[in-house]
Amino acid sequence: MRSKRIPWFASFIFPLLLSWPAQAQQAANPPLPEVHQLMREVEDHQKQFEKIRENYAFNIATTTEDLDGKGQVVKTESRELEASFVNGREIQRLVKKDGKPLSNEEQQKENERVNKEVENAEHPAPVQKNKGQNLNLTAVLENVEVRNPRRENYHGRPTLVFDFMGRKDLKAHGMAEDLSKKIQGTVWIDEADRVVAHLDVSLFENFRVAGGLLANIEKGTSLHFEQNPINSEIWFQTGVDGSVQMRLFLVKGLHQHFSERDHDFKKFHVDSEQGKTAKLAVEVK
Repeated sequence: MRSKRIPWFASFIFPLLLSWPAQAQQAANPPLPEVHQLMREVEDHQKQFEKIRENYAFNIATTTEDLDGKGQVVKTESRELEASFVNGREIQRLVKKDGKPLSNEEQQKENERVNKEVENAEHPAPVQKNKGQNLNLTAVLENVEVRNPRRENYHGRPTLVFDFMGRKDLKAHGMAEDLSKKIQGTVWIDEADRVVAHLDVSLFENFRVAGGLLANIEKGTSLHFEQNPINSEIWFQTGVDGSVQMRLFLVKGLHQHFSERDHDFKKFHVDSEQGKTAKLAVEVK
């Protein structure tokens, strides 16, 4: 998943959908594909889309609601952004806050921030790998139980559907495996294009970060993720909704509902002399 638009706990959920255990290899009529092979195809297709999406720009609208102890909204914030990709990294430019354009000073600071992000994307620093703590699909969902594999129509398209549930008896090593013990949900994979079309995931037990000293994310925290095909060549995230209730540093409570809508996808025009494989530069003014 990658995003600065949603709380950190949700940002790892989408990348988690790249591998599944063998328990999902139950028969259906017609037979379901072999699960590990299916997930390899999902991963391969996602990598192909990551190359194509460099040719696109789009708009983002987000809303975050702070809730009180009774679930009533006490504060609402909205943002409108423009986004594109540079070397696989999503670059977002804030254009409005709570429906109002940025001031000249805010715009100048935003331009400086975006220029720095583009530079970092073009010249990325080496990534430090920490297998025990990485929150990704392979590290988490290889340890869950996959149940009830089936076919369903989703938005008029055939999908392969799996439910999953964390295993309480798992001896966890690191944050990723510890998290896998506490999640449950359902994923819909588009059968023709081999991509995740929809995901529902939630915590059925509290998840403590550093034993609860840094954060205690409460059960019921949830994420709903949506992708749709664009221009018959790529799938893009089009919607994210969720809620989080957590306590930070044993003191500060946080209860929020968040939503995001990605829209107005536009493809850059490629100079005919460069050809279809030419790298497209992102102009940052």
